[in-house]
Amino acid sequence: MSENEEGNQAPITASGKHVAVLGGGSFGTAMAKVLAENGHTVHFWMRDQAQADEIRDTGCNSRYMPDVKLDGDIQTTTDLKEAVGKADTVLVAIPSKAFRAVIRENSDAFHDGQVVVSLTKGIEEHGFKLMSEILLEEIPRCRIGVLGGPNLAGEIVSRDLTATTIAAKDPNVRNIVQELLGCEYFRVYANVDVYGVELAGALKNIYAIIAGMAAAKNLGENAKAMLITRGLAEMSRFAVSLGANPMTFMGLAGVGDLIVTCTSSKSRNYRVGYAVGQGKDLDDAVTELGQVAEGIYTLKLVKEKSESIGIYMPLVRGLYEILYDGASINAVINSLMMSVQNSDVEFILPRTISQ
Repeated sequence: MSENEEGNQAPITASGKHVAVLGGGSFGTAMAKVLAENGHTVHFWMRDQAQADEIRDTGCNSRYMPDVKLDGDIQTTTDLKEAVGKADTVLVAIPSKAFRAVIRENSDAFHDGQVVVSLTKGIEEHGFKLMSEILLEEIPRCRIGVLGGPNLAGEIVSRDLTATTIAAKDPNVRNIVQELLGCEYFRVYANVDVYGVELAGALKNIYAIIAGMAAAKNLGENAKAMLITRGLAEMSRFAVSLGANPMTFMGLAGVGDLIVTCTSSKSRNYRVGYAVGQGKDLDDAVTELGQVAEGIYTLKLVKEKSESIGIYMPLVRGLYEILYDGASINAVINSLMMSVQNSDVEFILPRTISQ
């Protein structure tokens, strides 16, 4: 059953549920920790047997969360079908480049009406597909949602106050995820704009790279504020042209996520941008990070898409020129600052091409 067939499924309650978390990276680990501490059984899937054994035997994911103790009923496995088969709800934290392949290979493990929520903030290269769209194509019998917002994994596992957004057409999906994850430090809001929430999560990674560069160049607080607000204008302009609700970008999944990724050194994309701003080669910066920085892949796709549909995205274009065309950061900054500007706020002036 697809997410659009609302009301045809009996409501599912979240108390003491079995939940599968697919992906043993930092965010998957954070969600497994929250779920287990909330009293649920977590079927935690990852590819690496040694990693699965370590978490099972020591309660530690040393590669991604070396100082974090994982308590509660967390059952690690490298058998994805087994994890999904035992779960009422599935949270998918698989990098975008492998997302479709993993889901397709194991599509027969998912059952009718199962709630499947994407945690991945990225875009598939072919067809400009978001992760929720991939899920609907590969497992249409499931009920789909996406999670978005300012959710730095390191702060979640430290039990720092955090809010997130569950976006789904089906109200039961929204309720289930709120009950599963909500606790005294993790507040879960709801939204029906699946596409907008998910696209905001993918786009903000681009601007986090830019913000990291600006910090490395010591451009100042005024410049930081300018980049965040112009980034918000740019990403919302692009998303609305594709059908997203502009108000989504005023919430946690939009401006909230943008602020945290553009101001925190805990953000992977920010750190890549900072390294490049210090003069490091992009490949070296990614290698040093040791984790996936989705913004690098998203940048290429968004540049191509924006040009094909005629949406003005000067920050995207400028970052692309720096990372892939060899342009200097200073030259791109000078070009952007000298460009003609129009409206400060999106959607106020008609036919705006504001920067």
